[in-house]
Amino acid sequence: MTPSPTPLSRRSLLGFGIGTAAAGLLAGCAVPGSTNVNRAALVPAAARGETVQITYWGWLKDLQKVCDVWNASHPHIQVTANWIPGGIAGGYQKMYSALAAGGGPDIGQVELRQIPEFMLANGLVDLARYGAKEHEAKYDEAAWAQVEFVDGVYGIPQDTGPMGFYYQTAILEQAGGEPPTTWDEWKVLADKVRKTGKRNFLEVFPVADASPFAAYAQQAGARWFKVDGDEWVVDLTDDATMRVADFFDGCIDDGLVDTSASAYTPGWYAACADGRIAAVTSASWGDALIESIQGSKGKWKVAPMQKWDASGFGSSAIGGSSAAVLANAKHPAEALEFITWMTTSKEGVDAMIKYCGIGWSPAKDYIGAQREQPSEWFSGQNYNEEVFAPAAKEQNIDWSWSPVTQSAFTSLQDQFRRKITGKLKLSDAVELAQAEIVQSFKEKGLSVRTAR
Repeated sequence: MTPSPTPLSRRSLLGFGIGTAAAGLLAGCAVPGSTNVNRAALVPAAARGETVQITYWGWLKDLQKVCDVWNASHPHIQVTANWIPGGIAGGYQKMYSALAAGGGPDIGQVELRQIPEFMLANGLVDLARYGAKEHEAKYDEAAWAQVEFVDGVYGIPQDTGPMGFYYQTAILEQAGGEPPTTWDEWKVLADKVRKTGKRNFLEVFPVADASPFAAYAQQAGARWFKVDGDEWVVDLTDDATMRVADFFDGCIDDGLVDTSASAYTPGWYAACADGRIAAVTSASWGDALIESIQGSKGKWKVAPMQKWDASGFGSSAIGGSSAAVLANAKHPAEALEFITWMTTSKEGVDAMIKYCGIGWSPAKDYIGAQREQPSEWFSGQNYNEEVFAPAAKEQNIDWSWSPVTQSAFTSLQDQFRRKITGKLKLSDAVELAQAEIVQSFKEKGLSVRTAR
């Protein structure tokens, strides 16, 4: 499916008639300043024989070990990794503060869903100016779609999160069910699992985390944010999103899902270990977390994510980061050379998996040597090649994020909680959240309207 062109320039981000001062409306963030580095002259590459030093801020563990692999064979471009807290846990604030002071690293780890907010603050280098588009064919289409905006490239995909259906084989056998191929089959299976015990559930539906709901809507064909000329269009009440809301409204009302905990929380781990949670629809990076379930080795397998329609999108995505070149980078050309090596070469991808445990590799033709092998923990299944390699290519590439992603998630979560505390319908919760999201756009000085 080919996405329609979406004009998402700096001017579009700010909205008609709004100048760069509007970046000052970034909630809780220091502003890099009014200078747009992408209108300035290109930073020249280092002279031949000159050694440059590049800094990389990220929260991946052992990132320096990946840099060391590069450094050993590239003596003239040396990369130093500095650990920072996860993005919303303080890492982004640290980046914004450094940018505002005229400093910061050459490279920063920026989640895919946060790129538009960094763009709004003039925080990122347009890597298309340094030849990034020459590398586009090396990446999965869905991953690249999250970093390219009109004629610019504002990061390089570092890892992604295509989704599948993880399940405990014995529990499904006990319930007399098979891994579902559609969400309707999933609901039938959820009912079967519930009948095996009053505390047993197929899955959880987390009201305190909007990421899964957003992923389900994305798979259903939703497109929450787009730009029409110089105006943002917000559409959380489209047919696809309402279909997902109504579906899970019914599941909650029928007692088919556990709403008491999110996946990968202590309560969830305990329930899985006790056989009270049978499955989780989650991203590729969930495998490492599932392996932490006590006494569960050999009890789990992975199937493709269930579809909303037989001909619909085969998967969706949760999470994913970019390696973005920040506005005050002293060596953007060399930084681009390093991060494309890190994310597409066999040496780089293997090092990122071995040392950092990254999510899904964004490289189109290489998933990593470690992920080409069957997994003893997952019942001897070669699930990465069977499930996640196809899933990475079966996503809704028309989906895009906005400069208010974090506040949008907060609004959804606040309203979803009212499903439990006040019996609010999820469809009504989405409508109420949309009104708050529109207000968030306005508070940033952005031109905005709803689609309907």
